[in-house]
Amino acid sequence: MLESELPVIPVSGGVLIHVKAFPGSKHNGIEGIQDGALKVYVTQIAEKGKANDALRQVLVKSLKLKNSQVELICGETSRMKKFLLKDGGSVSAAESLQSFVNSLR
Repeated sequence: MLESELPVIPVSGGVLIHVKAFPGSKHNGIEGIQDGALKVYVTQIAEKGKANDALRQVLVKSLKLKNSQVELICGETSRMKKFLLKDGGSVSAAESLQSFVNSLR
């Protein structure tokens, strides 16, 4: 069910997901799924990578992952981004993502 709403690309050691960024918003958070991407809002404006850092932190906090488990792979200057969620510990990144997406419903 997750993959029909949010395409998840399995890779060695984790999963890739698409994120649609909304920098300069009034709040930080994930507000759902749109066009196969997580809609992530951050208050930080898009300058010198600050919004990308804020996006990564929202993903870390919301998905209950460690900082080292979330990496921006492409889309540094675009609203559409691709993040690698790395497996770590006893819970896989895919399980953390699935749990969070279920909480959006």
